[in-house]
Amino acid sequence: MSVQIHDAPPPARGAPDPAGTPAERRASGGGAPGGGRQRRTGSRLPYLLLLPALAVTAVLLGWPLVMNGLLSFQNLNMTQLIRHVTEWAGTDNYRAALGSEDFWRVTLRSVVFTAVNVVLIMLLGTLTGLLLARLGPRMRLLLSAGLVLAWAMPVIAATTVYQWLFAQRFGVVNWVLDALGFHSMAGFNWTGGQLSTFFVISLLIIWTSVPFVAVNLYAATTTIPRELYEAAALDGAGAAQSFATVTLPFLRPFLLVTTFLEVIWIFKAFPHIFAINEGGPDRLTETLPVYAFVEGVGNQHYGAGAAISVLTILILLALMSYYLRIAMRQEEDEK
Repeated sequence: MSVQIHDAPPPARGAPDPAGTPAERRASGGGAPGGGRQRRTGSRLPYLLLLPALAVTAVLLGWPLVMNGLLSFQNLNMTQLIRHVTEWAGTDNYRAALGSEDFWRVTLRSVVFTAVNVVLIMLLGTLTGLLLARLGPRMRLLLSAGLVLAWAMPVIAATTVYQWLFAQRFGVVNWVLDALGFHSMAGFNWTGGQLSTFFVISLLIIWTSVPFVAVNLYAATTTIPRELYEAAALDGAGAAQSFATVTLPFLRPFLLVTTFLEVIWIFKAFPHIFAINEGGPDRLTETLPVYAFVEGVGNQHYGAGAAISVLTILILLALMSYYLRIAMRQEEDEK
C-alpha cells in the first residue's frame, strides 16, 4: 500500500502569510518558543554585568562621599567624639571656609600648581613618547623598563628618595652642586623656602607622572598607519609638517583624555606634598587636599575639614566642566 504525499499549494499572490510578515515574526520571537524572553534577557545582560562593579563603587566611593557631606554640616571635634554627640552646624563650616582669605589663597595656589605641573608633564611625556617611537628595539625596551619602574614605585618610597637627594647636609644634589663649583649650595635647605620646596615637589610629581603619558602616547603612535607618513613624504612634507598633519590629529583624543586625568591627579595630590614638608614652611606649600587635612585632622575640627574637601571637589568639577565641553565638542566634530 503506497501513501501519496501532496505538496500544499502556495498561497495566492497578495494573500496574507499565515506566519505573518517578517517584522511580525521578529516581534514575536521568530516563532521560536521563548524568543521574547531571550531578547529581554539579552537586553538586560549588560546591566547585570555592570551591577557588581556599580555596587562596589557605591560602597567604596558613594558611601564615604555621603558621610563626608553629612560631616561637613556638623560641628565635630574631640569633645563631640568623646561624648558621642552630634551637633549640627548648618552651613557654618562652608561660610567660614568661603569667608577665609587663607582658603582662597590656597585655592589659587592649587590651581597654579596644577596648571604648571600638568603643562610640564604633558610636554615631557609627549616628547618621551615620541622618542620611544623613534628608538630601536633594544633602546626602546631599556627606556620603557626605566619608565615603568619609575611609574610603579610607591609614592612614599619615591618621596623618601627625593628627601635623601635634597637633604641639607648629606644630600646628593648639594654635594654635586658643590663639586661643580656652586659652593653656596653646599648646605642649601631645599625645604626652607616656598619656591624651592615647590621645585622639589614638582620634580617628584613630574618624575612619577611622565611615564604614564609617555608609555600610553607611544602605544597610541603604533596605531597610526605608515601609509599616511609615506603619502605625506611624497607630497613633500617635512618632519614638522608630518607631525602637524598626520601624528597630531591621531594623538589629539589621547592628549585630551590624558590631560583630563592629569589635572585630576595633580589637583588632588596629597602624599607628595605632605610627605616632603607637611605643607611647610609656614604652610606656604599647602594645596587644597593638604589644607583640608591640616584644618580637619591637624586642628581637630573635622567638620571644617570635611567642608573644605567638599568645596575642593566642587572646584575641581567647575575647572573640568570647561574642559569636558571642549572634549565633547571635538567628539561631535569627528562624527
